[in-house]
Amino acid sequence: MVAALAVVVGAAVWLWPAGPRPVFQLPVACGEKWQLGTYPGHGANDVDMFPMSGQSWGRPVLASYGGTVVEAGINGELGGRTQKNPQGPRGSGGGYWVKIDHGGRWVTVYMHLLEPPMVKEGQRVEQGDQLGKVGSTGASGAAHLHYEQRRGLQKVETYFDGVASGIVDDDREYTVMRTSGNCAGAKR
Repeated sequence: MVAALAVVVGAAVWLWPAGPRPVFQLPVACGEKWQLGTYPGHGANDVDMFPMSGQSWGRPVLASYGGTVVEAGINGELGGRTQKNPQGPRGSGGGYWVKIDHGGRWVTVYMHLLEPPMVKEGQRVEQGDQLGKVGSTGASGAAHLHYEQRRGLQKVETYFDGVASGIVDDDREYTVMRTSGNCAGAKR
């Protein structure tokens, strides 16, 4: 009886409407310009990010909003792509990754990190805290950051600094440029 009640209560929590969308920031350093994009077959609302200057490998990946780390580790198989061997064998899944619960049923996901995450499950992070570094682990073709915003169990269009990205489906290749407002003192 207690187990059945727990299942019902757990399901009700996920069916309850989400709270207001947090003011997410780009998960990269303040003032940097990044290309956000998707391509056919990538997945609706999935965003890949590449810096507009310098190389991707090793760039800091930052929390786009404060919350609690609920996953930090390996998703799938890592593969063998490294900065010294960028054409190494692909893995599967998200590789090294982090998932953060921001409350109100809002979650963000950061995939293909270079090395094990710098945060642990259960750890509280604030906007701008470093989670890891850009890499190409898992099912990745090049060093980049794969990023998602989720409302409950559903991936939704990403918003940064209150502005929609425009990346909502993967029917065609689509890119936009954004400048990070993930700056010290600008935490919300």
